[in-house]
Amino acid sequence: MDSFEESLEENVGFEADEDPNTSKDELVHWAKQTAMNAKTYLIITRYQRLRTVNRRPYVTLACERGGSVKKYKKAIVDDEEEEIPRKRQRLYGTKKCGCPFKLKGKQIATSKSWQLFVHNGRHNHKVAIYNHGHAQAVRLTEEQLQQTEQFMKSHVPPRNILQFFQEQDVGCAVGAQKIYNVVAKIKRNRMQGRNTVEEVLCLSTQRGYTIFHRNREESNVLSDIVIAHPTSIAMIRTWPYVLIMDTTYKTNKYNMTLLEAVEMTSMGKNFTMTTAFMCNEQATIYG
Repeated sequence: MDSFEESLEENVGFEADEDPNTSKDELVHWAKQTAMNAKTYLIITRYQRLRTVNRRPYVTLACERGGSVKKYKKAIVDDEEEEIPRKRQRLYGTKKCGCPFKLKGKQIATSKSWQLFVHNGRHNHKVAIYNHGHAQAVRLTEEQLQQTEQFMKSHVPPRNILQFFQEQDVGCAVGAQKIYNVVAKIKRNRMQGRNTVEEVLCLSTQRGYTIFHRNREESNVLSDIVIAHPTSIAMIRTWPYVLIMDTTYKTNKYNMTLLEAVEMTSMGKNFTMTTAFMCNEQATIYG
């Protein structure tokens, strides 16, 4: 902690001779990184973007353990705030302990560079021993996000992605749940607002698959869908002799039956001819 407080002496800013064009993002990044090296973590509590007549743009940084948690909701009754007690008090823990540590970055009046000031350089709690469990410590860097996206294109499981990051950096605090969340977010961004069925139809069309789907007449809801790869269609024309069909249940959240048709070549090798999702196994569905 002493090293962090010494590095943030009063009125020492980023407008030094080394870098006179420091932006707000660079100032915030430096402050957070310096705090993280000292096993403390900062958050932005207030930010004014626009310059006014009597006030310059500024950003306020405070310890993540600053402030306190509110136990009861408040309602305004007859112009007075009254606490509304809950029927059942929930037991919970909080890391808030009213830490007074506070930094403030301001834009210099004569230029667009930013300067950092220390309003309170003291913490009222012990520093963290480990980085695990802190949002800033487990956050992936831009390079790691790009690597994760590349791994996804190669169909690398999230557990192997985490193992790769841990091998690259022994002190990596990223957890397995963070990797799963990032993978899910990348998938949502790729879907661009489409639901699961629409995404399947979109990807199948883009990659040249042959698609057949059928909707229910009363509700126009998808009831059956059949997908076949062009190579499989060419192979079935060459070896149209043996066809094995089997259904599997409980493979998706829509409770649709998965039908897989497998063909056999003259050398005794199997290949998938087509895959279908059906609403049921009645004879009319196969027609």
